[in-house]
Amino acid sequence: MQFSTAGAPHRTPTNRVDRVMRQVLYALLPGILAHWLVFGLGIFFQIGLAVGFALLLEWLMLRLRQRPVRPFLTDYSVVVTAVLFALCMPPLAPWWVAATGMLFAVVIAKQLYGGLGFNLFNPTMVGVAAVIIAFPIELSQWLAPRSLSPGLPGVWDTARAVLTGQTAHLDWDAITRATPLDLLRSGTIEGLRIPEIQQDPVFSRFGAQGWDWIVLGYLAGGLWLWSRGVIRWQAPMGVILTTLIVSGVVWLSGLDVHPSPSLQLFAGSLMLAAFFIVTDPVSGSATPRGRLIFGTGVALITLAIRHWGGFPDGVAFAVLLMNMFVPLIDRYTQPRVYGVAR
Repeated sequence: MQFSTAGAPHRTPTNRVDRVMRQVLYALLPGILAHWLVFGLGIFFQIGLAVGFALLLEWLMLRLRQRPVRPFLTDYSVVVTAVLFALCMPPLAPWWVAATGMLFAVVIAKQLYGGLGFNLFNPTMVGVAAVIIAFPIELSQWLAPRSLSPGLPGVWDTARAVLTGQTAHLDWDAITRATPLDLLRSGTIEGLRIPEIQQDPVFSRFGAQGWDWIVLGYLAGGLWLWSRGVIRWQAPMGVILTTLIVSGVVWLSGLDVHPSPSLQLFAGSLMLAAFFIVTDPVSGSATPRGRLIFGTGVALITLAIRHWGGFPDGVAFAVLLMNMFVPLIDRYTQPRVYGVAR
């Protein structure tokens, strides 16, 4: 009996870049919604600016490199980079913050390395790290959560602040507040104990006012991605378990001088990184054990920066440092090939 055959591959791949990236964007929706409910409309301006600059720079670089434009602009990868960047920005950050961040993320971290699939460093984290260093004041000006604010800015006030950088028309002292991580860092430097620092109403029993809902949104989206097989469990588990175990041990050694594990996870961008940054298949580890090591390293470096470093939240720098070790990690964590002796 004869069978007709065709050339390989015989099965059409089910996962394409655009399909995966769309699912990542869907998974970010709970966190974006929570961000809007807690901090107002600024998140949509930040997303719009970041996506606009990212698409423009991607198009420009593709033309300069004489590469086809349409396939790369429609695979949503640069959109995901921009949205993740925007979620790390204060709601009223001026437009030049997004422009600078996308310049470093898209042009330097992605296109100059060869484009999608060739970048050594995570583009989003390169952009975030660049603006943290370049614009420390702008990135420290977070709005107070809705529950603690006399009134969040409306559409026109938000647009004026973001597009012009002018905030004189706003009661800035009333609507802004230091983030929980900022308060922890400044309070520790001043010699205050954790119970004294947490007297500020920005802290909640569980973690931080408003931030905990945003983090739960990221957690829900991340679990959805895992359930659909878009991401693997090792890297997020490495981040979360390491944070809980290490910060838990440190916390129990001095309840009055160290923040709780829940505060470490539910304040800042550690949960966002756990499911949407360290799971990047290009700049992250490709082996099962390697992904676990990568996530563990990101958590350890983040906790170290928060405790000893010069920045309240060190996630971006932790990811970039671990990106440097990915080739080494992958080399020594290759799974045993079937049939080959240990």
